[in-house]
Parts: sequence; C-alpha cells; structure tokens
Amino acid sequence: MNFDPVFQQHLDALKSEGRYRHFADLERIAGKFPQALWRKSVDAAPKQVTIWCSNDYLGMGQHPKVLLAMQEALARYGAGAGGTRNISGTTHAHIELEMELAALHGKQAALLFTSGYISNQASLATLGKLLPGLIIFSDADNHNSLIEGIRQSGAEKRIFRHNDVAHLAELLESAPVNAPKLVVFESVYSMDGDIAPLAEIVDLAERYGAMTYLDEVHAVGMYGATGAGVAEELGLSHRLTIIEGTLGKAFGVMGGYITGSMAIVDAIRSSAAGFIFTTSLPPVLCAGALASIRHLRSSSVEREQQRERVAQVKAILTKAGMPIMKNKSHIVPLMVGDAACCRAITDYLIEEHSIYVQPINYPTVPRGTERIRITPLPMHTAEDINKLLNALLSGKHLAHGARVAAA
Repeated sequence: MNFDPVFQQHLDALKSEGRYRHFADLERIAGKFPQALWRKSVDAAPKQVTIWCSNDYLGMGQHPKVLLAMQEALARYGAGAGGTRNISGTTHAHIELEMELAALHGKQAALLFTSGYISNQASLATLGKLLPGLIIFSDADNHNSLIEGIRQSGAEKRIFRHNDVAHLAELLESAPVNAPKLVVFESVYSMDGDIAPLAEIVDLAERYGAMTYLDEVHAVGMYGATGAGVAEELGLSHRLTIIEGTLGKAFGVMGGYITGSMAIVDAIRSSAAGFIFTTSLPPVLCAGALASIRHLRSSSVEREQQRERVAQVKAILTKAGMPIMKNKSHIVPLMVGDAACCRAITDYLIEEHSIYVQPINYPTVPRGTERIRITPLPMHTAEDINKLLNALLSGKHLAHGARVAAA
C-alpha cells in the first residue's frame, strides 16, 4: 500500500494554514557574525544577510578562543568520540568540561548530554522511575523537552498556571505530605522572554519539602556575574536541586547538561537511557564549550554589550509603535498574531532587505500569538538596528494584506 497521500495531506494542511516550516539555507561567515550567506534555493546565487534571530546570543560560536580550542582538540583527539560514554566514549575533554560545569553552578557534579532537549527528557524520565510515587509540578509554559520527560517518567503530573506562585502553592498544599515532589520550571521562557519568580518558587518548594529542577538554557552565559544564569544572579543556585543548561546557545557550541549533588547526578548517569545508549559528544565540541565557559566566567564584556543592544532595539521599536511584548530578558517578541502574516513579513524582510528572522508559529506558540522573535546580539551595529526598524516599517502593509488573503 502507498501511504504517501496520507503524509501529503498533512503537509498540504500545514501549508494552507501558513505553518509549513521552511528552513533557511544559511552559511555562517567565520569572523563576520551575524552576517551569513543565504540561498533561496539550492541552485540560487548566495546573498549576504544579517541574522536577527540567532540563539548564539553572544557570538561565542565565532570567538577566537573557542575556535582555537576546537582546532587544537581536533588535532589532538580526531573527529568523533568513538562510542558511548560507557564504551570508549569518555575522553579527558568530557571530564574537564563536566568539572567546569559543576563549578560554574556551584554543584558537586555535572553530566553531559548530546543536547539540552535530551538532558531534560532523559533526566526527568529517569527521576520518575527512581522515585516511586513522585509528583511533578510543572509550569504550564514549560518547553516540550520538559513536557516529554515528565510524560515518559510515568510520574503523577500537576500543572500550575504560568509563573503563578499562588496556584503552585495550592497544588503543593493539596498533595500528600509524604509523597516525593519535584517542581519543574524555566528561568527565561524563550518565546515570551519573561523570567520566572525564582525566589518565590524556591521558597515554596522548601516549605513543602519539594525538590526543584530549573531549566536555564536561555540564561546560562547571559546572566549572573560569571554567566551561570538567573539563579546565580539572584543568589539562589545553592538552593536548587538540579540546574540544567545548554552549550548550544550563549556558549555557542552544542550539547546539554545537568548539575546537582553527586548522588543525583550519578544516579541519572547510571540509569538514563538517553545518556547510556547514545554516542557521546565529540571531544572537539567539549573543548570549544570549555573554552567558551571559561572565557565568559571571567569576562562580562559580551553580556554588557548584548544588554546595550537589547535596550536599544526595544526602545527604538517601542518608539515606532511596534507591538513588542514587554519583558526583562534579552528576547524581543514582535507580535503578529497570524501564521500567514508571519511568513509574509519574514519572506519580505529577507528578500527585500537582506534581514533574516524566523516566523514563530503553532505549535511552538499558541494559535493567535504568532510572532517574530528578535534576538539582538553584541555584534549588531547602530546601522543594523536602524535598517531593521526601517524594513519593519516598510513591510507593515504585509500584515493586513496577508490577513485579507487568508480570509
């Protein structure tokens, strides 16, 4: 039987809703970030564009220290890790990086995963199996990786309204006193850019004897005196049970990790299928991440410059009457509210103004809250910012036109 028509019907529905995902063919230019070459099609001539939506928030993927460390590691170790962590895939580079991550967050131990997604999914799934009767309290806006990990854990799940401390208190109060409890939340929520009330959540967790699991993937490298995240900035790292992060955003490389007590980390290391049965990170990536973390622990220049750019972009877009969602983070959501509009605007920006931003549609965000997610970088210039504003102003007509066409 031919099942292709079933799959094609699904794709046709996505396209009709304006939600079909187009992947931009980009070629980053070493030393010129956030400039890149874009090809509209495979055989099209490349065109230089400015990236305005990168998660390489500080440009560390281009930093000379990171590149040199990776070049030296490639010459020293070769390309791959050679196996799982248990079977020949643990190099000295892995050990060094885990020690650095534990020190970064002030924890006893750290464990590397192949991505931030896998670190959440595998760790939470494992915690539910290691703790019979566990009840997990999860923020309603948690990332899909957290949701999947909780689902796979088999633990009882109770969802509290986003950043609603009072609702979390009600749920904790109603739970059995002797049941093991875990509160799972993020520090910086990547689509709205809002920041969780960490102190209040930690206070509640301690009051009810609950463990805490904090996802800092959009905060590590970015916040705190040494780039350890919002928990460090607020002086709360020592009160959190597990802090999870990524090496693929502000640190500019690839991979994910958890940090916590020696017992917790070792238990997950010994039991998590997503860790045990997958090939480990190439040592060249570990070396690059280690160089990036060490640099950002001692340098605040990149963070300061990035915050200046964020403030400038928010101010200039607000003054122009652009519908940006207000928050205290480095993320600038420009609200559109329609999938087709998002696609039309971003196509216009890249084709007419050489500006690349990606439309954010359902299921990443709820229907009706479609947006353009802007992430100002330290390397964006005043000229880049003015060009972005003028391009957005000149494309305002597209939102109305796309809505009419959709109707």
